[in-house]
Amino acid sequence: MATPLSDPSQSPLQTVAVVGLGTMGTGIAEVLAKAGRTVIGIDISEAQAAKCVAALEASTARGVERGRLTEQERAGVLGRVRTSADLRTAADADLVIEVAPESYEVKQQIFRELDGIVRPETILATGTNALSVTRLAAESSRPERVLGLHFFNPAPAMKLVEVVSSVLTAPAAVTAVTDLALDLGKEPVAVGDRPGFVADGLLFGYLNQAAAMYEAKYASREDIDAAMRLGCGLPMGPLALLDLIGVDTARTVLDAMYAESRDRLHAPAPILKQLSEAGLTGRKAGRGFYTYEAPGSAVVVRDALTPAEGGDLAPGREISSVGVAGSGTMASGIAEVFAKAGYAVVLAARSAEKAQTAKARIGKSLSRSVDKGRMTAEAAAETLDRITATGTYDDFAGVDLAVEAVAEDLEVKRQLFAALDKVCKPGAILATTTSSLPVVACARATSRPQDVIGMHFFNPAPAMKLVEVVRTVLTADDVHATVREVCGRIRKHPVDCGDRAGFIVNALLFPYLNNAIKMVQEHYATLDDIDAAMRLGGGYPMGPFELLDVVGLDVSLAIEKVLHREFRDPGLAPAPLLEHLVAAGCLGRKTGRGFREYAKR
Repeated sequence: MATPLSDPSQSPLQTVAVVGLGTMGTGIAEVLAKAGRTVIGIDISEAQAAKCVAALEASTARGVERGRLTEQERAGVLGRVRTSADLRTAADADLVIEVAPESYEVKQQIFRELDGIVRPETILATGTNALSVTRLAAESSRPERVLGLHFFNPAPAMKLVEVVSSVLTAPAAVTAVTDLALDLGKEPVAVGDRPGFVADGLLFGYLNQAAAMYEAKYASREDIDAAMRLGCGLPMGPLALLDLIGVDTARTVLDAMYAESRDRLHAPAPILKQLSEAGLTGRKAGRGFYTYEAPGSAVVVRDALTPAEGGDLAPGREISSVGVAGSGTMASGIAEVFAKAGYAVVLAARSAEKAQTAKARIGKSLSRSVDKGRMTAEAAAETLDRITATGTYDDFAGVDLAVEAVAEDLEVKRQLFAALDKVCKPGAILATTTSSLPVVACARATSRPQDVIGMHFFNPAPAMKLVEVVRTVLTADDVHATVREVCGRIRKHPVDCGDRAGFIVNALLFPYLNNAIKMVQEHYATLDDIDAAMRLGGGYPMGPFELLDVVGLDVSLAIEKVLHREFRDPGLAPAPLLEHLVAAGCLGRKTGRGFREYAKR
């Protein structure tokens, strides 16, 4: 990658015109001016141009207040920006960045006019994230000087810039804008021309799936958003993000993606069309998936779809003791969570030795909490004392809630539920922590299917706040109410979902991961560029390939197969590259090699 330019005056791109002074155009103008570039801001609306100047004045004033700029630097930034309503003022620009509305007609008209205005060597960049750069370039008399320069919103804060080449783009033009992006303090990622590029190409498929999930009434908007924030560490839930982006914008991007891919996962969910045509386009309209205080406001207000405080749950059952079946990391973590909350816990494994090993693991975890000042030594000792380790499930005879956390194998789980059915007292609730198997299949292995429910904890259980509460068609209302109540007592956030493959989180997460693999498989982008794009452009705590190697490629493949089998959608079929790596024994960090290689411990 090119070396950042230390002196802006040495850059061939000294004067930059920004066409379109909405939120994105204003942000790009600010970034350029702060990096020492002369900026010509152009918008057909004089009011919009004035709004841009006011926004720059306010932003730089905040910079001075926070000590990020001096008054002299602020004056320099503002002095380097001038605005106009006339496209001809771009005549002296070395680079023109177009960020007009996502319309071929609008953008093509701008490019045609620029052809007769700018110098032959001027580079023309489009900020589109949905339209074909090649098609826009073909309308220009200088297609070799046309490329995509896709910033992310808000431009001053977001580090990612996708540099998009068409088959016509000259390498020198790509090098020049890549150098500029580095000089702006951004991280440029080189990509080819296809709708959505890397970040939005992965992001919008995920957002579309979330919209379809909500439209199907599988889960509430609040639960879908909470599940992805708490289960995946995302800064925003998908439906709130659609409102921020604009429901109409999302529909445009997805339409363009579907036109190229013909993948049903990219076909815009009907609800996006319905909301768009009703003018409910998100925050900018004051209403989209959620209702906002006012158009442009980020403050969500209650509406007819907002859940009532406390809900309308049936009275729950009394829970004072909990059995946890299993001896692995998840079982140990769940036992620790319940013991910390004051419950008496019976931790049962296939042998007393395995159970003691699991309890010792909990002891080490509690000691780390003490070392970090999160709990006292006395509280840690009391927590560990609440846990009884045993090698027989017979000791579950007195528990009020039994939680299964054994291997993700349906036959193993069914055998265990049949055993628990015989051992546990009448009225005891039986819960499975499965992430992909049908809960009702576990329930049917018992004589009390009404008492069986899913409690899908996330790893590591002591740290992760989310629990997916999975009702089957047979689960009793008071069982559901009890488990939600228990989640509150153990300081977890419950989200309700039905008994179908993937529940909320995995049903949205794994198609996204699968699509990332397809991008690499098709040689569209590199592992590193895709990971960087999703961390920097999508706000993900880990890139998709980092996450796949942590989860385990075998585990990921198993979940992909379950999703494909359940929904029968060709777009959900596991990527062949994933299948090949698993067949080769490259399972991720646990084997030292997955998508990347890892040093052996």
